[in-house]
Amino acid sequence: MLYIRRTILAVVLAVVATASQAEVADRTVTLLFTNDVESAYDPIPAFWLDDIDMIGGIAEMTTLIEQLRESEPNVFLFDSGDIFTGALAKLTEGELAFELMITMGYDAMAIGNHEFEYGHEIFEWEKNRAPFPVLGANFFYKDTNHPYAQAHAIIERNGVRIGVIGIMGQDAVSAIIPSYIEPLDVTVPAEAVQRSIDEIRDEVDLVVLLTHQGKTAPMQTDAESDPRLQRDIDADIALAGAVDGVDVLLAGHADAGTPEPVVHPETGTLIMQTYGQATHLGYLQLTIDDSGDIKAYDGRLIPVESTKIEPDPRILAKLKKYRDAHAEIMTVVGRTEAPLIRRYIEESDVGNLFADIFVDATGADVGFVHSGSLRKDMPQGEIRLVDILDTYPFVDEVTVKELTGEQIRRVLEQSLTLERGLLQLSGLEMTYDLNRPKYNRIVSLKHDGREVSADDTFTIAAGSFLTEGGDLYETFAEADKIRDVGKVSDVVIAYFERHESVATPKRGRQWQVVHSN
Repeated sequence: MLYIRRTILAVVLAVVATASQAEVADRTVTLLFTNDVESAYDPIPAFWLDDIDMIGGIAEMTTLIEQLRESEPNVFLFDSGDIFTGALAKLTEGELAFELMITMGYDAMAIGNHEFEYGHEIFEWEKNRAPFPVLGANFFYKDTNHPYAQAHAIIERNGVRIGVIGIMGQDAVSAIIPSYIEPLDVTVPAEAVQRSIDEIRDEVDLVVLLTHQGKTAPMQTDAESDPRLQRDIDADIALAGAVDGVDVLLAGHADAGTPEPVVHPETGTLIMQTYGQATHLGYLQLTIDDSGDIKAYDGRLIPVESTKIEPDPRILAKLKKYRDAHAEIMTVVGRTEAPLIRRYIEESDVGNLFADIFVDATGADVGFVHSGSLRKDMPQGEIRLVDILDTYPFVDEVTVKELTGEQIRRVLEQSLTLERGLLQLSGLEMTYDLNRPKYNRIVSLKHDGREVSADDTFTIAAGSFLTEGGDLYETFAEADKIRDVGKVSDVVIAYFERHESVATPKRGRQWQVVHSN
């Protein structure tokens, strides 16, 4: 009788154990992710979408995140870099961005190029504020193997262990003012990634790679809907195939939104990215077995429909605290007669205005403005300090140099590849043909009505990001600096303060040859 009871007990325990193992075997993990938020904290009109009136807002996104934490199992929140930029980021040297991420409950982030807007030393100090790992596996102090940042981390929640690695690609490095990152080496990612994978792979259920690489995103509000501006994720696909052991790759830098996961054909790595600027929250839910293999997945981008979401009061309170502490940014400094819109690969009103201001401030013959430096459209009517600081949020100087006509042509031919957007001009009139081969697209280039020759010399004014050779414009760096005249934002503010009202600059500086079908 005792034997029978023991046998029955053994069977019962075996059944319970099997059920328990089944529960462990199939676990659900929800990964939420952002990239390239870039201090885009407020909702904006979704003029490029038919079914949404207002989109974005960091307080609204936080509410969405909290709702998913309540309804979904094992939720983790990651960011793939570029948390800095904008007026309040500049005034707080990035402090506000980290404060918001603390409240939002991020688990880890990768380092983006915008984190170096105020130099590597400021970011190195400010990231100490984060209670979560700030990852850069391929960052080292120059000519050493001494790491600048943490390479990887292991995060555990409810028994689920995720290994997280962060890297930056070479294109993103070229989008930093060269002197701001000169003391660091950013190595080719694959070796650093594999080293971290080998260290943590056997200790975790999943390996998540956060990348900030690929082609620089086009800074245009409606870039999501403009097929000419769509970036690819080729760099992320290539990296996923070059390393062994990455389950999920969450990307940034290109703002190349993936409506659903892209599956690497050889490694099976799931690759996703949002459109940036906090307009969408990335969502990837995984079902994993007891060995950590992904059995099923569901991935999508959730639009932050701000009119349908109650903003998180904690985030609103923090934003108010910092805005009240810097109330001077709401000071009115001038007016515009019409809205000034930025475009990435076309002549734009904002670009023309800033280029004209550079010439006005320096007396230079020619002004250049990098389209990627223009981060916001300017409204009609009153212009506040915050409008200017958000439109051009960087800390570079307006610098004067002397270039030859041949050098200017090289610069403009590079611009006409459209790889980093179209340079905005003052003092030149250019006709170009995009049907021509790259670096042979200028049809005509004139200054004061006369064709520019190779031997001509011109003084030029541009932001020091360009004049130091940023965004691959190395031709600017060939010339010696003549002088600086002040920070870009200060020069623009002074211009608005001197003028009762600023008109829309005359267009027609850059004419594209249009071919009929």
